[in-house]
Amino acid sequence: MNKSELDSILKKARTPEPPDEFWSEFPQQVARQINRDRMENHPPKQKQFRRLAWGFAAAICILVAFAIGHWRGRMELVPSNDVLANAKMIRETLAMFPNQVRAIVEDEHGLNLVLSDSDNVPASSPLYVRICDDKHCSSVVTFSGQEIQIAGQKMTVLSDAQGGIILMGNDFAWSSRNPSYGKNNLKIEARNLGPVAM
Repeated sequence: MNKSELDSILKKARTPEPPDEFWSEFPQQVARQINRDRMENHPPKQKQFRRLAWGFAAAICILVAFAIGHWRGRMELVPSNDVLANAKMIRETLAMFPNQVRAIVEDEHGLNLVLSDSDNVPASSPLYVRICDDKHCSSVVTFSGQEIQIAGQKMTVLSDAQGGIILMGNDFAWSSRNPSYGKNNLKIEARNLGPVAM
């Protein structure tokens, strides 16, 4: 086939005409293609919501893990073998000597019960105090307003209206609202035992 034959065939050929249904469906095909391109470039809102939900759940898990770790760290201040951390023992001791228990002290010499001569100790929530120096630790369960001897220090134990605990010694003061190391490198931890031990 030469060039002139090819030209004559091409001149006789007609331009293909699409069928009528092609033109009626053409706008919908274009719209579908545009939407498909948008979907590929922008994930659906449902996928974005899932990603956001997973991110939020991960953040919650991290916060919960931090809170548990922080809580465990604070709870380890009270050793598990501390007799005075036993609410049942405290409750039974208070029942045997109603309104007479000034303090229950545990130190290197053992467990000591400090009683009042009469039943004049006011009924209130017992307070747990633990004091450690460089060599020894002592624990005490007492009540607000009581003066006790612990870790070689004479101090008054007070409870404020918001449940905080204050220790007042001859030459120092300590508060559970602003806990820090007391004088002479004393490490102090105190808490209100509440009605659990009553």
